Amino acid sequence: MTTSVQDTSGRLYLAVGRLSRSLRQAGVPGPGHGAISALATLVHAGQLRLGDLAAKEGVAAATMSRIIASLVEAGYVSRESDPVDRRAWLAKATEEGERLVSGVRSTRVQELNRRLDRLSPEHREALTAAIPALEALIADD
Repeated sequence: MTTSVQDTSGRLYLAVGRLSRSLRQAGVPGPGHGAISALATLVHAGQLRLGDLAAKEGVAAATMSRIIASLVEAGYVSRESDPVDRRAWLAKATEEGERLVSGVRSTRVQELNRRLDRLSPEHREALTAAIPALEALIADD
């Protein structure tokens, strides 16, 4: 039986979304997914202007401003005026923010490891073989 591209897309979309949601729910309480995603981007990319961070995260600048404000209040992000453009703000993960991202990743990766261990060797091999294709889907153009 040939699987159509549309069927594959739909099934993949649902599976990835459900897996992501269930791994988030298995995590520790704290900032929500949007905040953790923004914080992880800051940990990975370093200091960014709020507008650049919003673009990377695919959200409106106003939304990112609210996310960063909550992360600043919690001590996970520091914010300072951009020396090049005083109207803009630069955000940077604090050491506490870096620890939070590391802990969240660790908790979620451990949960994913538990789930992978329950799969048959054939399914684990299929997932391993699919990783390059999945990474290609999210690669920057």
